[in-house]
Amino acid sequence: MAGYLKLVCASFQRQRFHSAVSHCKSRTGAEHLWLMRHLRDPFVKAAKVESYRCRSAFKLLEVNEKHQILRPGHRVLDCGAAPGAWSQVAVQKVNAAGTDPGSPVGFVLGVDLLHIFPLEGATFLCPADVTDPRTLQRVLELLPGGRADVILSDMAPNATGIRDLDHDRLISLCLSLLDMAPDILHPGGTFLCKIWAGSQSRWLQKRLTEEFQNTRIVKPEASRKESSEVYFLATQYRRWEGSVKH
Repeated sequence: MAGYLKLVCASFQRQRFHSAVSHCKSRTGAEHLWLMRHLRDPFVKAAKVESYRCRSAFKLLEVNEKHQILRPGHRVLDCGAAPGAWSQVAVQKVNAAGTDPGSPVGFVLGVDLLHIFPLEGATFLCPADVTDPRTLQRVLELLPGGRADVILSDMAPNATGIRDLDHDRLISLCLSLLDMAPDILHPGGTFLCKIWAGSQSRWLQKRLTEEFQNTRIVKPEASRKESSEVYFLATQYRRWEGSVKH
């Protein structure tokens, strides 16, 4: 992935960085530092070159490169899909747009509270709360066969700046998704979710270990080193008994 990024970023026009810097002198110190880091970020540059909607695409690309969780013909539910970068990757990998006539055609359904611009090969439910029972019913109607082979979640609550509170809220979101898995996820399926590391992570990990054959923590290279962000990757779902209440 690192070598690939070097090739991609080599074609990025350096003039765009210098022109952007000239416009940020009037910003506050914190805003200036954030913008400078953003502009220097190789994954931001690569996303522009590769026409991904944001840098997070490279997190999923790396996870998939290492673990092969997305394959042609898979049905994918992308939770917290805006602005659509993970859906872009999923569409490519599962052949949802049918661009490879020799491979099975998959399906990608993205859900978010925010608006998502249309994407060929993907279906979007927005604005919609994926934890709302009404949204779940619509998801089941839209997924072919009423099942997903892969559930992706790059969701995050609006940050309060209180680390423990933000961590707890994100874990609660992930647990809510996991509660929906008996209704949505196909046996043998995959669950990938973002968390912010903290004291409640063990409860989510315990649930995943009980319901999936394999569970691991992954931190893609595109996830900034200073961030507490990590991902739980759970594979081989072994629970399919209808809705289960905890």
